[in-house]
Order: sequence, then C-alpha cells, then structure tokens
Amino acid sequence: MKIPYDELPSAPPLTPLRVMVADDNPVVRAGLNALLSGREDITVVAQATDGREACEAARRLRPDVVLLDVRMPGVDGISALPYLTPLAPVMMLTYSGEPDIVREALRLGARGYLVHGEFTVEQLVTAVRDMTTGRPHLTPTAAEALLGRAQHPAKPDASAHDDDVNRVFRGSNSPENLSQMQSSMAQSSLGTVPGAVAARAGFRLSAREAEIMDLIATGMSNQQIAALCFISEKTVKNHINRIFAKLHSASRAEATAKWLGTAREAGWGA
Repeated sequence: MKIPYDELPSAPPLTPLRVMVADDNPVVRAGLNALLSGREDITVVAQATDGREACEAARRLRPDVVLLDVRMPGVDGISALPYLTPLAPVMMLTYSGEPDIVREALRLGARGYLVHGEFTVEQLVTAVRDMTTGRPHLTPTAAEALLGRAQHPAKPDASAHDDDVNRVFRGSNSPENLSQMQSSMAQSSLGTVPGAVAARAGFRLSAREAEIMDLIATGMSNQQIAALCFISEKTVKNHINRIFAKLHSASRAEATAKWLGTAREAGWGA
C-alpha cells in the first residue's frame, strides 16, 4: 500500500550548530553574530569580551564551537585555551599571526587558526561547520608558521612541539598536507566566494563586491561590514555605490531583492 505523499513523515528539524564568539571588539562580535546567526544551521549562543567570560559561558552553555581571539584584556585567548578545549572545539579567529603564537595555540589544543583578512565569509562559515568533523582550517599565515617549523626545526623542543601539533591535526601537518591546506586557503586573499559570483554572473560584480553584497543581504550595517572585511567604512561605501550601479538599484532593499532573486515579489524589475 502506497502512503500518500502528504502523509509521509517530514525530515527532523535541523539542529543548529551552537557557536560562542570571544572577542573584545564589539563591532567584530556584532558582525560575526549577524553573519553566523543568519545561517539556518548555525546560531550564536554567547558572546564574550575576554577569556574569563569565555570560560564561564562555555562551562554554562557547552557550545559546539568557540571562536577565540588572541589579544584580549584581562585573560587573553592563549591563557584561556587550556580551560576551553576540554569544553568545546576551539578555533582561533584573530589578527595575531606571529608564528610562535600560532604554534602555541595549536599546541594548547586549538583545532584551527584563521587570521583576519585572509579568508572570505563563506570560508569562515565552512570552517565553523567543519569543526564538528575535526577537519582543521588554517589561513596562509598560520599554515606558513607550521610549514616553517616542519621544514626548519630550530628549537630544542621542536620535536615534542610538532608531536603536539600532530595530535591536534591527526597527522595533517606534514609539509605536503599543509601545502595543500595553505594553497586552498590562500585563494581567499583573492576574495573568491565559492559559487556566489558564478550564480549571479549577470550582475558582473567583482569577488569583493559579491562578498559585500552577501553581507548587505544579511542586514549588516556599513560599520559591521567594514569590521568583518577589515576595510574602512569609506571603502565599504565605495563598493556599495558600485554595487548599486551594477544592480541598477537605489537602496539596500532593492539591491538585496535583486541579489536574492526576489525582485519581482518585491515589486522591482529583474
């Protein structure tokens, strides 16, 4: 006996990935919150301004992923890492790309290391999702820090240090694998958002313009976009002016409707 289509059991609702953001910059926190919570499968459950707040929130909420800055007042990210990693997977998301800091973070249990300005929005989202599978993500600066150690071990404790990194990455820090990871993440410096440009090729937006248009569509302000993309607000405005011209739009709402393919429903032409 066939079951009528409308009586088939529906798929169970998707359980969002629960993320905590720890960064002392309120604009960065707000930007990340807006960006990540705008995804169906991700929600930001807590924000912290330093390592102490991060540890307290992680103990209370047990998030699935922690995004952790390095330099914060009070308890910094490196000091908080040994207390956070038993509670949740931690990925460093920071301006700090010094090799010693990168290696120390990975030695202490961080499962990834992203340096601001070296990844696109979509690559950040992918890295967050991959945290649940144990797949590490490194931006070029972080990968180079490990490559330099693997190729030129100079310190007496280098062997033990590399053993720790090996455990974190389960063998993925060989020069060959690191080179592949570095090559993949290095493409982010060109601003390539996978699929975004190709899907809307008719608008002829540059890769950076497409990325900014994606952020506009989430409702972010110019200030939040500037913080997340690590450019000035003036540069954001210049990009938006070019975007509006290419989309033949006079407002953010009109541009968003065209970008998302809902222009007709919104009352604008295609």
